[in-house]
Amino acid sequence: MGKVTTKDVFHQLKADLIGKDSYRGVTLSYSWLANQFGHFSLAFIPTIPLYFLLKDYCGLSMPGLFASAIITGIWVVFETYNFLGPLLSNRVSHSKLLFVSGPKYQFQPAWLNIAFDTFTDLCFFSLGAFSSGRMMGYYNHGNITILSIFTVFICLVVAYPAHYWYLTKIYQQNADYPFQFRLSQFDLPISEENKTTVKSYLQNNQPGKHLLIFGERDKGKTSLSVGLANEKSIQNKSCVYLTAMKLSSMFFEPEDIADTIKYLWTWRNTDYLVIDDIDPGDPIKENIISSDQFLEYIDKYTGHDEANRKIIQNTSVIWVLGNDANGIMRQKWTEMLQQLGVSIENISCVEL
Repeated sequence: MGKVTTKDVFHQLKADLIGKDSYRGVTLSYSWLANQFGHFSLAFIPTIPLYFLLKDYCGLSMPGLFASAIITGIWVVFETYNFLGPLLSNRVSHSKLLFVSGPKYQFQPAWLNIAFDTFTDLCFFSLGAFSSGRMMGYYNHGNITILSIFTVFICLVVAYPAHYWYLTKIYQQNADYPFQFRLSQFDLPISEENKTTVKSYLQNNQPGKHLLIFGERDKGKTSLSVGLANEKSIQNKSCVYLTAMKLSSMFFEPEDIADTIKYLWTWRNTDYLVIDDIDPGDPIKENIISSDQFLEYIDKYTGHDEANRKIIQNTSVIWVLGNDANGIMRQKWTEMLQQLGVSIENISCVEL
């Protein structure tokens, strides 16, 4: 399946660093780089005036070290609040001092992942502060040995999270989602049974798992599918988002026509595939694309296309369909998947 290689990372880094944004647009990986440079600068710049304040008015022997530590400490406090705020505000408590009552999450955020993101930001904040303190100490004949040690240490620590997040942004942008959305942001009504189904699909990493999402218009079908697939992208799984109409035309393309210049992988070799807008749901009663029609597209009107069938069978697919008031759509799409060779235990359904 599709994977991001070291060569791909360097190619993306080159593309992000060279060229004008106004001409080519902004990628997620570029935005992440700009964000971290902003964190670096927000610590680097205020360290300079604080250094002179401590040096000229406080008479400290190591103003660079103290200035760097103070600015880093300020950002630690801010980021701690920034991280704990959403966590605490969604817990119900009678305390008026610490907790603020708020709505509960339908799906709990990946707190460890968010904590790791916070830690990454703090690394760049501290790197900016200690780099600034070292520079000021060097040009003002201060003791820079300990500042140099701290700076080198932070550089070593930040190497892994920087690599992980830059790599993750490449996985997310290659999925071509219509918007950025995490599963924990889903706040529309959903039953406990359906929540369990979604969580089970998220936790299962076996290939060939199919999730059928039914619901009326404006019930959050697309948001749920994008949020679910995006969690897989953050786990560094290859994902592709396509509408049913667009995918239907791709079934007729030769296998060797994959757009390897624009995309690192396509629907043919992805781990997860989101097929959106198969049917709009109420108030439109008619099926835009029926299960029989979709099967004809897969087979390219030839009766049986083994290559396309195998791809759909072995890929984990999230199918975004219309409302299924009487259960007929669920039955027909389940039967269609079984015709493709998907076993019934690999098919699950969610009704919004």
